[in-house]
Amino acid sequence: GATLAESCRNLDVMVDEAAAHMEATGMRLLWGTANLFSNPRYQAGAATNPDPELFAYAAAQVCQVLEATHRLGGANYVLWGGREGYETLLNTDMARELEQFARFLHLVVEHKHAIGFEGSILIEPKPFEPTKHQYDYDVAAVHAFLQKYDLAEDVCVNIEVNHATLSGHDFAHEVAAAAAAGIFGSIDANAGDDRLGWDVDRFPVSVEQMTLGMYEILRAGGFTTGGLNFDAKLRRQSIHRNDLFHAHIGGMDTMARALLAAGAMWEDGALEDIRTDRYAGWEGELGSDILDGRATLASLRERMLGIETEPTRVSGRQEEIENLVARYVERAR
Repeated sequence: GATLAESCRNLDVMVDEAAAHMEATGMRLLWGTANLFSNPRYQAGAATNPDPELFAYAAAQVCQVLEATHRLGGANYVLWGGREGYETLLNTDMARELEQFARFLHLVVEHKHAIGFEGSILIEPKPFEPTKHQYDYDVAAVHAFLQKYDLAEDVCVNIEVNHATLSGHDFAHEVAAAAAAGIFGSIDANAGDDRLGWDVDRFPVSVEQMTLGMYEILRAGGFTTGGLNFDAKLRRQSIHRNDLFHAHIGGMDTMARALLAAGAMWEDGALEDIRTDRYAGWEGELGSDILDGRATLASLRERMLGIETEPTRVSGRQEEIENLVARYVERAR
């Protein structure tokens, strides 16, 4: 619309249509989000913008879309910024921008409770592009931010596979990090290219990559409000309508095969048996004393001074494990 008010009215009409379609088909909404990225007004960010008027504009958008998501029974709301960062430190007040970002998130959480939205609030980590550096760089950075600003109980992460690649991590690493921090939410399965330093949003094609990620999801207990989506796009030279068919079917098949392989590994328990054996020493007296706080730095030194032999090393068995995973992946093809 020509104004925000007109855009809100237009959105209400679209929500009416979507609600009717959902009622007729039984389809459900995984998540809703507001685009705080594409319009030139957000060239310097939304929540982190140096102009409070633009902060307020972004807040109005999120308010409207969060309410629309609630009306449609959405399971999550994703804070998709994309420009919450900086191009150069020469004109950036990082401390101020982080405070603004945190305040924006608190406003979202407060409004969620005010309207009775029971879904999860999610942040989608991304290290850069289009900005030089983004504050939600990866899962670890997001977790540290949420902890500092007292948001860790209210906000989780929506992990995109391609963004994990850009941050220098494997997809499985980001899932494991989110699970360990207690902030795992949902998955955007858009894949990337290890040789390209930008967000390519490919449809997922690597069963092995997705299997490792799906396995970590199973280890974490699976999804609660989250799920799988991909909003990927065709390659530039894929111009036939059949290409769109192959892309979506291939992406869904990839995720299905990955889940089959990961599920088989989890049910068989072979990987978990190896993991348990590797950390078995921590289940003994020494491990318990350390973790329960009975051991001190001095007592540990005294213990080791009384031992004349080197501790027994344990093999990581990496090659065996990799071959084991490969067999599960092959069976799922």
